[in-house]
Amino acid sequence: MVTRHTAQKIRKTHRYLGLFLGIQFLMWTVSGLYFSWTDIDEIHGDHFKKDIPYQTAFLDLLGSSELHIKEPITSLELLEIADVPFYWINETTLYNALTGAKKDAITEQEAIKVAERFMLSDLEFKEIQRIEAVGEHHEYRGRPLPAYAISYKTDEKLKAYVAIKNGAFQTVRHRDWRWFDFLWMTHTMDYQGRDNFNTTVLRAFSALGLITVLSGFSLWFTSSPSVRKLLKRNKR
Repeated sequence: MVTRHTAQKIRKTHRYLGLFLGIQFLMWTVSGLYFSWTDIDEIHGDHFKKDIPYQTAFLDLLGSSELHIKEPITSLELLEIADVPFYWINETTLYNALTGAKKDAITEQEAIKVAERFMLSDLEFKEIQRIEAVGEHHEYRGRPLPAYAISYKTDEKLKAYVAIKNGAFQTVRHRDWRWFDFLWMTHTMDYQGRDNFNTTVLRAFSALGLITVLSGFSLWFTSSPSVRKLLKRNKR
């Protein structure tokens, strides 16, 4: 039989643990509800993009031997930038696939044209901004830099990102994605990169959460009249 003093200790521990963990439990619940009620394709911004981007067919492209490249070619990708074909070679250098000319970076107008291939035609252009560096919490984190951020006149504060070095369309960001990103951070408790499920903070809160649940069960067991009657009956 649990003594009254022990029961009070369990009750006090449960109360303070619940107070300490309550906000995080609330965030886990709110974020979980948001994730379960949202369409992940909309979070990715697919409804702002064309189903199948227009792809231009090109003729008379140069062969790799005509590009006068000294280093061996380990990778080659054909990209379209403003209706012009380019070879993206070894993930470092861009060459015009018709003339062989090396291209160091794309212009703002070329970036806008790249975005137009992927984004819906009825979206109205607002402004374009060059990004040289981003912080760990920026919505464009973890992607090629420098880049152009192309903004559109929408209530969702829609932006499309295009890499400057090779003109590749990168991603779309908008209001719902930003909410998702914030809630995902509170869910994983990775306040740096968002996607690390092995942080010390998450492990600690998970362990304390388990202790809170177990203390709740213990509290019920020690305070239940039915349990007390059963224990007294067994003693006889």
